[in-house]
Amino acid sequence: MASTKEYRDFVLEQLSEVPDVTCCPMMGEFLLYSAGVLFGGIYDDRLLIKIVLGNEQYKMSESIPYDGAKPMYLVEDVDDREKLAEIVKNTVKGLLNKK
Repeated sequence: MASTKEYRDFVLEQLSEVPDVTCCPMMGEFLLYSAGVLFGGIYDDRLLIKIVLGNEQYKMSESIPYDGAKPMYLVEDVDDREKLAEIVKNTVKGLLNKK
């Protein structure tokens, strides 16, 4: 099942406090970047982010975005804009530290 543009628009609105967020369509789903760093995506109308040391503190459940993919964290509370921004910023920071 592909993600809807309505859910994409909702997530992008919720991410308005995160700097330089961009969205790239990919085979019916959407990849999400902040300042050029791929931090997650929208898969089947679910917001999933990469697993890094900086975001384990939020105790999110793991989910598979598609068959054969690595597990990612499922962001269940997309409505909390401030917490979402914090999660994404910590994820991007963790991804930058991995490099």
